[in-house]
Amino acid sequence: MDNRTEAREFLSMRRARITPDRAGLPAYGGNRRVAGLRREEVALLAGVSVDYYTRLERGDLSGASESVLDALARALQLDDAETAHLFDLAHSANASPVAKKRATRAEGLRPSIQRLLDAITEAPALIRNNYFDYVAANSLGRALYSPVFAEPAPNSARFAFLNPAARDFYGDWDKVTQELVATMRGEAGRNPYDKRLTDLVGELSTRSERFRTLWAAHNVRYHRSGVKRLHHPVVGDLELVYEAFELPADPGLSLSTYTAEPGSASADALKVLASWAATAMDAEHLQER
Repeated sequence: MDNRTEAREFLSMRRARITPDRAGLPAYGGNRRVAGLRREEVALLAGVSVDYYTRLERGDLSGASESVLDALARALQLDDAETAHLFDLAHSANASPVAKKRATRAEGLRPSIQRLLDAITEAPALIRNNYFDYVAANSLGRALYSPVFAEPAPNSARFAFLNPAARDFYGDWDKVTQELVATMRGEAGRNPYDKRLTDLVGELSTRSERFRTLWAAHNVRYHRSGVKRLHHPVVGDLELVYEAFELPADPGLSLSTYTAEPGSASADALKVLASWAATAMDAEHLQER
């Protein structure tokens, strides 16, 4: 991915969404030729020259100091994820492709992580890598995401955009796809030279119009917590709260858990799902004998 293009499009689109009124600036004249702030207005808010901001917005973030980036984030009213993305883009502008490629753990899961998953018995739990592959799950997690795990190589992004079943499985398919792409944008900012990630973006861009549209928006977000609404083929509708945790000792891996409100219909459905998963596992063991 080209760093200059990424930086240029990200900054220009963030500028376009901020109106003078929202920025606390007087809007002189009734015929503005830009949707949001002018470059000179962003420069004023950030305390830099118009020429310098113009250079930044043209994609040249090399040499930009932390204080300038902080001022720019305030001027453009970036949230935490967007601010981190801006810093990642600036860091990439100052690093070679070899230096920037982030180390990720070799393929394979540490046994202690799988034991941790298996110890979580009352909530679905899954491990996802930074290529959006599901690399491990406990039995309830595998049961919850059974439509995804039915694929030869379970990948949340490919399933969401390329498998027609995703529209039925995700109760909020529009929201889910927005969040996936925004999370992927952040990952691409941290790892712009990662060929495997770039290839995934290229594949989805080629095969999914929905992905192309969302990718062009340059939105960024953290995938940390929220509500997931699913329509499971066995137990029906579920409304679950998810929490996502990065695994510091395993770069690129994150653990996601799903819980239901006690006493809710979703909590009852999870119990039915656990029973179904246990029955399916027993049947699988019998076939192996």
